[in-house]
Amino acid sequence: MKMTELQTSASAATTSAGGLKKATESRGANGGKQYDEVITKTVDYVYDYEVNSPTAWNRATSALLDSMGAAFESVSTSPECALFLGPTYPTPDIIENGFKVPGTNYQLDMVKGAFDMGAMIQYMNHNDAFLGREWGHPSSMHWISLKSVLFTNYLCLDNLGAILATADVLTRVALSKSDEDHVLTMRHVLVALIKAYEIQGCIQIKNAFNKIGLDEVILVKVASTAVVSELMGLTKDQAKSAVSHAWVDGHPLRTYRQAPNVCSRKNWSAGDACMRAVHLALMAKKGMAGVKSALDAPRSGFYDVLFQGNQFQLPRPFGTFVIENVLFKIGNIEAHGVTAVEAAITVAKELKEKKLSASDIQSIKIRTQEPAMAIMNKQGPLNSPSDRDHSIPYIVSMILLKGSELESKDFNNDSTWTKDPRVEELKDKISMKEDAEFTKDYQNPELRSMANAIKVQMKDGSELEEVAVYFPVGHARRRETLEEVEMKARRNLGRRLNEERVEEIVAKTKSMEFFGLPVSEFVDLFVPEKK
Repeated sequence: MKMTELQTSASAATTSAGGLKKATESRGANGGKQYDEVITKTVDYVYDYEVNSPTAWNRATSALLDSMGAAFESVSTSPECALFLGPTYPTPDIIENGFKVPGTNYQLDMVKGAFDMGAMIQYMNHNDAFLGREWGHPSSMHWISLKSVLFTNYLCLDNLGAILATADVLTRVALSKSDEDHVLTMRHVLVALIKAYEIQGCIQIKNAFNKIGLDEVILVKVASTAVVSELMGLTKDQAKSAVSHAWVDGHPLRTYRQAPNVCSRKNWSAGDACMRAVHLALMAKKGMAGVKSALDAPRSGFYDVLFQGNQFQLPRPFGTFVIENVLFKIGNIEAHGVTAVEAAITVAKELKEKKLSASDIQSIKIRTQEPAMAIMNKQGPLNSPSDRDHSIPYIVSMILLKGSELESKDFNNDSTWTKDPRVEELKDKISMKEDAEFTKDYQNPELRSMANAIKVQMKDGSELEEVAVYFPVGHARRRETLEEVEMKARRNLGRRLNEERVEEIVAKTKSMEFFGLPVSEFVDLFVPEKK
């Protein structure tokens, strides 16, 4: 497929040193008479594109099930997450025709419901993600040590919070009025999910928001606004208005994701974006005027105020590329280290078979891709769970000592492993280096590998054969990915639902009738019995 690059007001742009398109004063020459091209193309895609890819449908269904499971995991294992859920004062816990928040007994308005669902999906950071290419320089991304290189990051996809809350409420209202024509089905939800992922992922591929200190959830908000506008039945012009306001909003700063300000906002930020998306769509439905050159206006538009005068690059037309290449997080590890986990488990099994232990190890050499070197080569004391699950040396050390897969609790401050001096001793024996081929394959859009390789030398001078894993479980190239996603979802849903209900949910997602299932009937399946 030939790649096309979208430029707004292309004739008025020049290429900046960073590779993005630099704006000139003639930008915004339409005087606000027409919506910016990015806004128009976004809405046209949502309203006009027909999804007909079997792969997209299959993976969207898996993404739906995975997100529902991630929400259950958060509300079941994080007391902090549970504190944020529920109605706004003084609204009751249950309102008529409200969104039945999965895993809870709340039934809320669609705005607060979107927040709760979005926050639950994101809170434990165990839902799906998409790899995107970004420009990074040490001066702008001081939180990692990088040369001036093309840097690839991954973006969590949390749009279901806005989509499901909106679709559920609209369906319940329609059914209460016997208005069958406006009942939304799971096909509507899956289409919205596919398109939200596509908008978010395609914009992120070549546009670095973290470079300028903006948080990634800006794209959750923009993409979610576009698709919920369509679900609500807005006209195209109303949808453009809503999307324009999503860009006009003052946007969350990335500071809460990195030292010294890391805090729980990073866990509920997607909920905030989903909530805002629904609110903006509701306002546009009431007739809110749009901001037509929200991106392009000289001096006051998004590009000049927040994007350093650069314009967005969209390297491919909107379609179904993102959902077909989404990365599912099967385990609890930062994505760039998942293949290191798999390699370490293989090494641990070999040590056991040879009746050797971690105490017999002299040194461990790890080859990895550049992003993992930047993000996961953490040395010295690791003082929090977030530090530990972002450290390949720490993760590999724990696996070799434990001899099996890690659990979320293994990274907690009160875990026996975090207090075990053997972990630090083994970690000190590990060295990491970038492998140029691994980095090249990682940046290749046709491969998107995330390789890690581990080679162990024993104290007696012998060496174990190097173990290399190129594509993590959860990657589109791994045949077992969708099966693993289902198993993960079953485990998570089983935290609050009985086995029969979990089986019913999975069976429905595989049935021929699933596309025609009213959204409210699907959501009802996720309400646990009251204790």
